[in-house]
Amino acid sequence: MYHSIKARIYPTEKQTEKLSQFFGCARWWWNYALNQTTTTYAETGKGLSREGLNALLPQLKKELPWLGECHSQILQSVTLNLSKSFINFFEKRAKFPNFKSKNGKQSIQYPQGTKFVDNLIYLPKLGWVKIKLCRSIEGQVKTVTISKNTSDQYFAAILTEQEREYPIPSSQGNTLGIDLGITDFCITSTGSKYPNPRHLKKHFGNLKRKQRKLSRKEKGSNSRKRARKLVARIHQRITNSRQDFLHKLSHKLVNENQVIVVEDLAVKNMVKNHCLAKAISDCGWSSFVEMLNYKCERSGKIFVKVDRFFPSSKTCSNCYYRVSTLPLDVRNWTCLSCGTKHDRDINAAANLKAEGLRLLALGTSATAEGGEVRPTRGRKTSVRHSPASSEAPTIPFAVGGG
Repeated sequence: MYHSIKARIYPTEKQTEKLSQFFGCARWWWNYALNQTTTTYAETGKGLSREGLNALLPQLKKELPWLGECHSQILQSVTLNLSKSFINFFEKRAKFPNFKSKNGKQSIQYPQGTKFVDNLIYLPKLGWVKIKLCRSIEGQVKTVTISKNTSDQYFAAILTEQEREYPIPSSQGNTLGIDLGITDFCITSTGSKYPNPRHLKKHFGNLKRKQRKLSRKEKGSNSRKRARKLVARIHQRITNSRQDFLHKLSHKLVNENQVIVVEDLAVKNMVKNHCLAKAISDCGWSSFVEMLNYKCERSGKIFVKVDRFFPSSKTCSNCYYRVSTLPLDVRNWTCLSCGTKHDRDINAAANLKAEGLRLLALGTSATAEGGEVRPTRGRKTSVRHSPASSEAPTIPFAVGGG
């Protein structure tokens, strides 16, 4: 089982200069190797393999002595990551690799040679660096990735491998359906609502002022660099507050429930609505769902995703009558069949819970009539007409998930 810990490091001024040099070497080698690969492919129809790229390094170090001052395994890790990027591209899991810039986030990777003593970490050709670890390191250290963000803060991401396995998933316990929104970030099937903190909105006034000051600075000047760093710090503060909220809420929900059911939202398509794009992006729905997923996996819980075309909002959770249309501005509605008054979001969460239980009972991940592509004229999803049990069915293995 792999586990990652990210900790803040505090290099000295001399170590900071060396790290900048290492970042530059890794960035230069990535751009050079990417250019060589694309050029060779255009000329011969075949690219350069990982071994072929590494074979170029000895001669390059003779021609460029400054390249040899960087730890050799850092450059080999760059080659490995570039090869993985091409594999992901050809298997349609990622876009074509891009050239790297000296502006923005920088990173290097140590595959081995690192040591830990108390609050210090040893990095080859850099020495002992102060590190702030919030938890002990368990297992064998596989890689250590050193990164610098736009606020000039340095971090170490420590990947470890442990012998123990993830616990066997069990469905015995509480089941929770979760509907995500903008006014209320998270609405559960139990009727609980967690308001949206709106992190960007809280800092928008300060961010706007700092960005205006940045736009008035002369390009290339030291004052512009200082202004850019102030803007970057505000963005970092927004990111940190959002991540803190998402981690705490996901941890709470996973601890209190055994089965978590969410809707598979197409956030990339939803942000095309320019009226809601900023609010949707500020929520961080995708990050929240991913946190729920891996925390359930680590805790032996079950995580279920319901198809995005399942009509959770338009279906009555009491009698399963489905209305034809339900505009977004309608937050409360009354069922025409049984007369039950519904809160739109709580009703959607209850329907997601019922559908998640149905998927677990059937042992499938196909919602209702299934389908990954939306039909041209839409589809009437069939919903079962029997009341859902409040407890999840007992199963010996995990079903569903993203």
